[in-house]
Amino acid sequence: MTTPRKPASQKGFTLLEMMVSAAIFIVICGAMFMLLNMSQLQYQTDSQILNSFQQARLGLDQIARDANDAGYPPQNHFAVTPAANLYVNSPVAWSPTYPATPCLIGTAGGGTCTTPSDFDVILEGDVYGTGTVNWIRYQLQGTVLMRGVVNKVAGADPAATTAAAGVMFPYVVNVMNNATVAQIAQFTASYPAMYPGGNPVPIFQFNCDTPAGPVLCQNAGANNSPANVRDIEITLIVQTPQVDAQTGAPRLVELNGRGHRINPNQ
Repeated sequence: MTTPRKPASQKGFTLLEMMVSAAIFIVICGAMFMLLNMSQLQYQTDSQILNSFQQARLGLDQIARDANDAGYPPQNHFAVTPAANLYVNSPVAWSPTYPATPCLIGTAGGGTCTTPSDFDVILEGDVYGTGTVNWIRYQLQGTVLMRGVVNKVAGADPAATTAAAGVMFPYVVNVMNNATVAQIAQFTASYPAMYPGGNPVPIFQFNCDTPAGPVLCQNAGANNSPANVRDIEITLIVQTPQVDAQTGAPRLVELNGRGHRINPNQ
């Protein structure tokens, strides 16, 4: 007679083992979710920086193109002088006293020009090939770089004409070149070299033709007329719409470019 076998004893997990396993699982899941959250925050910050960079890049490129084409056609391009709105007086229009004796450009302050200035420039030329000269103005208003285009009006002041209602439109937003003292102090904590001396950074700096070549237009110079502007150095400092998602610090991008007038002096 065969004796029936007893079933082998089956052992399960103890309560302690289950608790340890659950604790390890929770720790692993917590680490994974933390890494995922950090990745999402980094992506959010990087996306904002990229968008601000692209916005500033497009704005800077357009300013440079307009500066390259300014100054055409000059008066001496015609055998018989045409109507005043068909030729340029200067590659850079000025205010006050336009079109009489040009004012003096004072980069980083000084001079007698209201326009052009560190944050305001009016380019003059038939840049669109329409046969009519345009005034193209870039002006920083608060933290928005505005852009406006009008046809040149004979005998009119270019600054007043471009300031008329419906001419200027937002072009680049969150421009921080002319930030306040408090803002500059906050920015320099993360970007110590961005605001030299803790001062605002001009968007436009002008180089004027001289017998020795283009030099920075300063109010002590003899050739710093808007008619002599050859190069326009452009600096755009743009802040992202939101602070860094991880650190809470403001994020800025700085782009530099140059517009080089290719047309000769009159």
